[in-house]
Amino acid sequence: MSERWKTKDHNTLFQEKRYLEQAENKQQYEAACSVQQIAETEAFLQTAEYAEKNFNRQAATINPAKACQPLGAVLAGLGFADTLPFVQGSQGCVAYFRSHFARHFKEPVPVVSSSMTEDGAVFGGMRNLIEGLQNCTALYKPKMVAMSTTCMSEVIGDDLKAFIENARMEGAIAEDFPVPFANTPSFVGSHLDGYDNMMRSILSYLSEKDNDLQEKLPTGKINIVPGFETYTGNFAELKRMLNVMGVEYTILGDHSDNFDSPATGEYHYYTGGTSLADAAAAPGAKGTILLQKYSTKKVKKYLEKKWRHETMATFVPIGVRATDKLLESVKQLTGKKIPQELIDERGRVVDAMTDSHAYLHGKRVALAGDPDLLLGLISFCLEVGLEPVHIVCTNGDKNFAAEAEELLRSSPYGVEGKVYAGKDLWHMRSLLLTDPVDFAIGSTHMKFSAKDAGIPLVRIGFPIFDRHHMHRYPIIGYQGTLNVLTLIVNTLLQQLDDDAPDHSFDTVR
Repeated sequence: MSERWKTKDHNTLFQEKRYLEQAENKQQYEAACSVQQIAETEAFLQTAEYAEKNFNRQAATINPAKACQPLGAVLAGLGFADTLPFVQGSQGCVAYFRSHFARHFKEPVPVVSSSMTEDGAVFGGMRNLIEGLQNCTALYKPKMVAMSTTCMSEVIGDDLKAFIENARMEGAIAEDFPVPFANTPSFVGSHLDGYDNMMRSILSYLSEKDNDLQEKLPTGKINIVPGFETYTGNFAELKRMLNVMGVEYTILGDHSDNFDSPATGEYHYYTGGTSLADAAAAPGAKGTILLQKYSTKKVKKYLEKKWRHETMATFVPIGVRATDKLLESVKQLTGKKIPQELIDERGRVVDAMTDSHAYLHGKRVALAGDPDLLLGLISFCLEVGLEPVHIVCTNGDKNFAAEAEELLRSSPYGVEGKVYAGKDLWHMRSLLLTDPVDFAIGSTHMKFSAKDAGIPLVRIGFPIFDRHHMHRYPIIGYQGTLNVLTLIVNTLLQQLDDDAPDHSFDTVR
């Protein structure tokens, strides 16, 4: 192939002579630090003295392991059929949400904005909202619009309920067109709160009329609320397990098809999702299982109070014990037995854990991510003999910290574990440099700390920008547990090969 047709990655492109010379020439205008100053600073950042200063900072957050509320609200809206997420705010904010999801899922993301500018910040965003509703419903023909807010509309106090009613009065949308909305200010909480707020709003809107629950007819089903779930493979695995058990179910907020649609040559704005009719009928189910208790706290309270449901809330079911608990919850709600097919799967995972145990036992690991994911990963680590040492959860609260510490204390492998709720990935960097571990588990954002510490990173969580298709593989259930086990042990085996001298570069591990 001709050299001019080759697409070069920036790893190699910027090593060409012309770019190296350009970088060198620029230094005379940048007042750059000397090589010695850089080396001295790098050395200081690795000391216990700097770690103490780092953990004492109060006024700054550096590389937090979380996103903002509206991003979670958008994900919740995409979980329902023919639903268009609508963000009352600027185009820039919505571009961030769309790009964040598109980079993780490698899929287009249908979200619209009211395109607020300086005028909206001064005079309010009602006109933007009304015109935006009229335009998006005419152009994209959704059957529901799920509306959330950004910092700008929250700071100036936009009244979404009044604005939406004004839109109806002006004829911008039909009187009965559904527009559930949630206040999701970016300056507090995280993407989990945004998801929780929007999901609660959608479920209450579809199941109530004039603030009263519609007639509650038994459906014979159970409801599953996945939470802020960014693995499309987890939806497929959950459905497979429930189908194997012969369970009738409704997943409340199934965004998996929107982020894993086939390439047919035609683009559709809406793919899959929970039907609005099924969501409206969901109060008649036998009960509801919430797979992420920390991203569905308001949803749980609502279901118990309004739907008067038996609810079972757990953390992400990674590992044998957590999957056992999930299946027992399904059995309790439905009366269905756990079939031999799933029991055999369980046995295969236990066998695989035994096969890999020698390479996992006693390895020290650092974890970062959302609360429910971290609890699932801690549980898995303790099962296979890994030692979770540093657990950083930027959007974790005291309840999460207490639950994580209790889980760590339940096993001798957790005795060195320490939970850092509210801390960020720059704190994690200090931990990795002053109290080293063998490897880390986290999102793409953790790669910088892992590289500085010279350890491999196992990418589990959200977002994952620098690897492809990982969201397609389940990490829940017995099959998902096998995937997590395989990913971790093969990462460690690759590290062994990378570090091996010639005499230990073995064929068999």
